[in-house]
Amino acid sequence: MKKSIIVILSFYFLQGVIHNLGHPITPSLVTEMGIPDYMFGVFFATMSFGLMLGGPLWGTLGDHGHKRRYIVVGLLVYSFGQYMFGNVGNQYWMVFFRFVSGFGVAASAALLISVLICESGKENRTKYIGWSVAAFTVGSSFGYKIGGSLGDMTFFTNLLEPNLYGNIFLIQAVLNTVLAIYMYFGLANIKQVNNGDKKPSLIQGFKDISKLNPTLIIFLISLSFISIGMINVSKFIDVYLIALGFTTGELGTFVMYTGFVSLFASIVIVPLIAKFKKDMTIMIYIQVISSVIIFYVFRSSELLIILYSVFMIYVIMKAVYAPLEQSYISSHASEGRYGTIMGVRQSFFAIGLVIGPLIGGFLYDENPIYVFDFSVLMFVLGGILLLLVNGRIRKENNGQSA
Repeated sequence: MKKSIIVILSFYFLQGVIHNLGHPITPSLVTEMGIPDYMFGVFFATMSFGLMLGGPLWGTLGDHGHKRRYIVVGLLVYSFGQYMFGNVGNQYWMVFFRFVSGFGVAASAALLISVLICESGKENRTKYIGWSVAAFTVGSSFGYKIGGSLGDMTFFTNLLEPNLYGNIFLIQAVLNTVLAIYMYFGLANIKQVNNGDKKPSLIQGFKDISKLNPTLIIFLISLSFISIGMINVSKFIDVYLIALGFTTGELGTFVMYTGFVSLFASIVIVPLIAKFKKDMTIMIYIQVISSVIIFYVFRSSELLIILYSVFMIYVIMKAVYAPLEQSYISSHASEGRYGTIMGVRQSFFAIGLVIGPLIGGFLYDENPIYVFDFSVLMFVLGGILLLLVNGRIRKENNGQSA
């Protein structure tokens, strides 16, 4: 493996750790401030709206040069947004700074994957994307564990008082600034393919959407549906477990366990599946299996046992799906345009992250089970669109799958 790939994977791991320090304590922060539960969904949706707008913009700018600069600037914006979110003390300003965080982090979300794709080559693209997903997921698991421990252990609680949750977001902002510095120097020696023949336009990334292959657009719409389902499961399971009496530390331990399962799936299962060359068919099966599992898990009378067993199959499915969909989308980009296409991908993915928590927040207030049933519906709709995509691909390829 090239040294550059190892460096990029380290970026993903550290991002996963740092960017997830605040997630396990956010429900407790919301509760402590007396903010209604539905605002938890609003906060996440607003951050995702920033991702949606920022993805095509940062992606297009990065494809015309200075990817490293834009990644670092975006991370610094994210640091500022996260610190203010945890310390501003007003729910309306918290909504605004959540948007700032999402807009900033969209830079690394869109551009770092484009750097990885350029370094990977077509033959190793799916494998390395899978490893990046694994690195970020394992890092996220550690981030949840550390963040949960900071909010749960007496030693840290006493150390960070009187503003426990605000200080955790301060720690996150400082560490993310250090990460930005590391990325600035770490990317210095990595070759970046640019499309520097045109002057970058702030709205070009959005204009490019209209020029996409219709089959790819249907695929991206399916991605939006699927992301609604995935984000509602991953975010409202936090609120659900805390409401059932689990501590932030126990929540962190559970998420860390899912990270190790994802690591296994990404390192062992993804490379095996990539050899079958039936990505679209596999992605369809993944949505079917995911919908069945989520429908069953949250109706179980032995929830904890099922979460550590059956639910882990869903975790594996999610870990396999991500590199397959990103590899398929990147195959539609020309040389030097990976940032743009992945920025568009980030935008469609973030549409789901906006809609999901907004609807999910109100469904959760009505009945927590409803939000998970809604995820099942989204997986089914996403799978139906993937069936349509697969049919169009076979027609374009004279009966052969992608």
